[in-house]
Amino acid sequence: MKDARRIVVKVGSSSLTTAAGGLDADRVDALVDVLAKHQDKEIVLVSSGAIAAGLAPLGLAKRPRDLARQQAAASVGQGLLVARYTASFARYGRRVGQVLLTSDDTSRRAHYRNAYRTLDQLLAMGAVPIVNENDTVATDEIRFGDNDRLAALVAHLVRADLLILLSDVDGLYDGDPATPGTSRIAEVRGPEDLAGVTIGSAGKAGVGTGGMVTKVEAARIAAAAGIPVVLTSAVHAADALAGSSTGTHFLRTGRRSADRLLWLAHASTPRGALVLDDGAVRAVVERRSSLLPAGIASVDGEFSAGDPVELRDGEGHAVARGLVNFDAREIPRLMGRSTRDLARELGPAYEREVVHRDDLVLLHP
Repeated sequence: MKDARRIVVKVGSSSLTTAAGGLDADRVDALVDVLAKHQDKEIVLVSSGAIAAGLAPLGLAKRPRDLARQQAAASVGQGLLVARYTASFARYGRRVGQVLLTSDDTSRRAHYRNAYRTLDQLLAMGAVPIVNENDTVATDEIRFGDNDRLAALVAHLVRADLLILLSDVDGLYDGDPATPGTSRIAEVRGPEDLAGVTIGSAGKAGVGTGGMVTKVEAARIAAAAGIPVVLTSAVHAADALAGSSTGTHFLRTGRRSADRLLWLAHASTPRGALVLDDGAVRAVVERRSSLLPAGIASVDGEFSAGDPVELRDGEGHAVARGLVNFDAREIPRLMGRSTRDLARELGPAYEREVVHRDDLVLLHP
């Protein structure tokens, strides 16, 4: 960890804002004081806090439950959040760049490449990317759900050497940290180390959406993609960046996978489903083949070409997820037929896969 050069740091709403809503300038400055001093490292900051920052200015006593008011709060708060970071980093002569993402931006091939190029260029020019979910336009169908998972996926996107998840708790405990007798888990080598561990949800402040559950899930995603993770509190950010022993260290459990497939597996929400016959299931799962029209038994849902869909077996179990090449209304007339026959009858545009293997990820490989 001491040698990590490109690092993604995620900070939650509770570490930046007050429970009543509104940014805490002192907390933001304290975090920036730590990050800005590491001139030898490339840091991408995934920052929550937009919705929480917009509560007080809009007269909202707590985080609203309805999507429309969440989006309105994010619209007001995102500007305040980036302005605060801009001013704080300027004390060190550092520039920042705002990058707002939705899962739709990063599961599609061209959008994914654009996101990578933008972040990589910002780092090359010495700027600090401030990444957040685009809460002002994201709907339930295209949102990441929490910035912990977004941070894990951004770490993979930018090919980070380390992911640091900052919380209001100094690590993962084997029970409720407030309960006497519980202890911090210093190292997690794999899922077996978490057997029997009770993991809590969002904290009492009510300004965030995650909690320890989403942080552990984010750590699992990153570790499986070959990126080590440190989970600690914001007050220990300096120790984490310096590679000192702090918080909970999640060791790598896998190797880096194909870039977009990680996003497709963890950041996309299926808009529908294709039910496959037994032969197609074997071809997709065992031979990692593309899905052809001949192997489709039925279609479920309304979706358009390019949308993510689930591929299910005859019993309804999801076996894979992929980006479909046809609209839902087109597929019924293609089912059970060869691409050669379809091309002869409907034209060359139909001599192709329904889901190409390059746009397909197994859910339980």
